[in-house]
Amino acid sequence: GISPAVLGFAASRRRDFQIRRKLMEERRADMRLPDSFLQELKDRNNILDVVSGYVNLKRSGRTMSGLCPFHGEKTPSFHVNAEQGYFHCFGCGAGGDVITFIRKIENLDYIDAVKFLAQRAGMELPEDGRDEAAARIRGRIYEANREAARFFHRCLYSEEGKNALAYLRGRGLTERTIKHFGLGYSPNSRYALVRQLHSLGFRDEEIIRANLGFQGRYGSKGALDRFADRVMFPIIDLRGNVIGFGGRIMTDQKPKYLNTSDTMVFNKSQNLYALNFAKNAGEKRLILAEGYMDVIALHQAGFPTAVATLGTSLTTEQARLIARYAQEAVICYDSDGAGQKATARAIPMLREAGLLVRVLTVTGGKDPDEFIRSHGDQGPARFKQLLEASGNDVEYRLQKAANGLDLSQPDGKIAYLTACVSILATLDSKIEQEVYAGKVAGEVGVEKSSVTAQIEKQLKKRRREKSVQEFREIQKATSGAGDTVNPQKSQNLRAANAEEALTAYVINNPDMANNIEKWIRPEDFVTDFNRRVYETVTERIRENRPVSPTDLTQDFSEQEMSRIAGMLYKASVGGETLEAAKDYCKIIKQEKSKAKLKEPLGDDEAKKLFEEIQKNKLGK
Repeated sequence: GISPAVLGFAASRRRDFQIRRKLMEERRADMRLPDSFLQELKDRNNILDVVSGYVNLKRSGRTMSGLCPFHGEKTPSFHVNAEQGYFHCFGCGAGGDVITFIRKIENLDYIDAVKFLAQRAGMELPEDGRDEAAARIRGRIYEANREAARFFHRCLYSEEGKNALAYLRGRGLTERTIKHFGLGYSPNSRYALVRQLHSLGFRDEEIIRANLGFQGRYGSKGALDRFADRVMFPIIDLRGNVIGFGGRIMTDQKPKYLNTSDTMVFNKSQNLYALNFAKNAGEKRLILAEGYMDVIALHQAGFPTAVATLGTSLTTEQARLIARYAQEAVICYDSDGAGQKATARAIPMLREAGLLVRVLTVTGGKDPDEFIRSHGDQGPARFKQLLEASGNDVEYRLQKAANGLDLSQPDGKIAYLTACVSILATLDSKIEQEVYAGKVAGEVGVEKSSVTAQIEKQLKKRRREKSVQEFREIQKATSGAGDTVNPQKSQNLRAANAEEALTAYVINNPDMANNIEKWIRPEDFVTDFNRRVYETVTERIRENRPVSPTDLTQDFSEQEMSRIAGMLYKASVGGETLEAAKDYCKIIKQEKSKAKLKEPLGDDEAKKLFEEIQKNKLGK
């Protein structure tokens, strides 16, 4: 059987997870922003002007379209409807109002996105409209992280931290660098930080919410330090807030690095280490390194544009974040197998984000930190030579394709050409394809036309595969399969589609809501999510309140707003009439009756249902 110790540990981790999950799922407080403020915010932040700052938009019928900033694509599927104030991507499903757009593109929560737009328009946030509960929680997490960073930094210079300080100095870091990055040490204790934070008025729940501690096990009721006996690297966001930590063990224990888990203020896949410094360097090139120490060593050596991911492989969100601050990305990962694999994975993500990509290979199998230190005073100059000589990602991949092959032999030539064709077929530019096709053909002594013919064949295959994939995604979206916003849709497709169309009609034609309410009631809706949207919209109309996407954004999550924007987009494409709205009402009531048929009924209920079916003319 499983030992009590293991069971106790698992239970404690579950409690820890549940507390943090409860935090992440807490709804916004009852205090809300006034409709008048939101209306002015929307008027002063025209969605077309805001989105145009991030996306190159062109006229496309009644809307403006462009390449979606939230997923990689070659043909525009991202649309902005300025008249109705929403955006929608039919490729990835992202959508919403101008606040939702800023939330997604700037990685902000609701109230911070509102503040962002208010500052852009020179507006003051109403004092009585603040999201006090959520804002207070976030504020306490920021405060706890800041106090933890100060505590860890003090501990680094204490008697207990002397080994950690010696380790950092042994890695060649100066006092100025240590202070610049706010490096620290977490004592070899499970109570040191918790006690310090307790003394400053922080409760256990707040410490766990910040992921600075976890729930004790084996009957312990208090929080315990998450980090112990580690060199600490504070992670700072673009506004200067400490949002998390990375902790490196100085022994052979595992894990080597322990990072803050996602919290209310921190998402490891949407942030980059040292970007707060790199973005101010005044260069259009960022160096993507593999870890904290590489980044710090590069900054100290005079390369202040180095950044790193936070304990994970590069994500599409991080690639887009790099593209906001640079035009070129230089991948500078370790030259071992893992580093090469990470490089191969990062290249297409960075390219899809619109970046020029180069790959710097550190000679001698060293990482950047080791390389710079091994060359003493000449380290920075030698690294600069490597940086300037680094080839683009195509040259890097073609060179990798030749490794281990004998190009003087037919088999080697065929294997090399096959690999090169696959690489060149991923390029968007015909000019790039032509140039490198000629280069490859010359290396193995074949006609350039043979290489370009194979590239075109590969491209046709890729286009077919993409079409099949897009068709499957459209099928999945229209069938409701895997729908997390409205999980009832897949089993009630006809009803859900009619509900969405009817809701969009009412949003676009609020003056017709009274007529619609004569034909259908919210309780007639089959799916819970659509019923909630419809109820919210009609209630606001009865109260003479506006129902634009921006007016609804306080009541629905980011994902739910995407769905509402999708409803509006479909309505704008398909057109809408009062007769169509009548038909939607009939369909919804018919499908509701069908759903009731599946339930076990008593005699009286069966008679009542039969009369209702006759009235609605089910199936006619």
